[in-house]
Amino acid sequence: MSTFDKREDSFEKQFAHNEELRFKATARRDKLLGLWAAEKLGKIGPAAEDYARQLVASDVQKGSEKDVFALIRRDFDAAGVAQSDHQIHRTMEELGAKAIAQIKANG
Repeated sequence: MSTFDKREDSFEKQFAHNEELRFKATARRDKLLGLWAAEKLGKIGPAAEDYARQLVASDVQKGSEKDVFALIRRDFDAAGVAQSDHQIHRTMEELGAKAIAQIKANG
C-alpha cells in the first residue's frame, strides 16, 4: 500500500468515525430534547420516554432538524405550551452541546 493509499484510507476512516459521532450526538440530543418537551407537555414516566423515542425516530427517518423542531412546535401549539421558536431552538442548541459532551466523556 502506497503512502497515498494509506493517507486516503486514514481520511476515510476519520470521516466514517466523525459521521458516527455526529449521528450519536444527534440521536442523544433528540432524546434529551424529547424528554424536555415531554415535561413541558405534562408527560411523565413511560409517556415521556415514548415521546422522546418518537422524536429520535422522526429525525432518523426524515433526517432533518427542521422536522424535529416542527414536531415540537406543533405539539406545543396543540397543548397550549408557551415556548417561543427562539426558546425551542436555543434548547436544541444547548442540548446538542450537552449530548456532544456526554459522548466525549463516555468515549
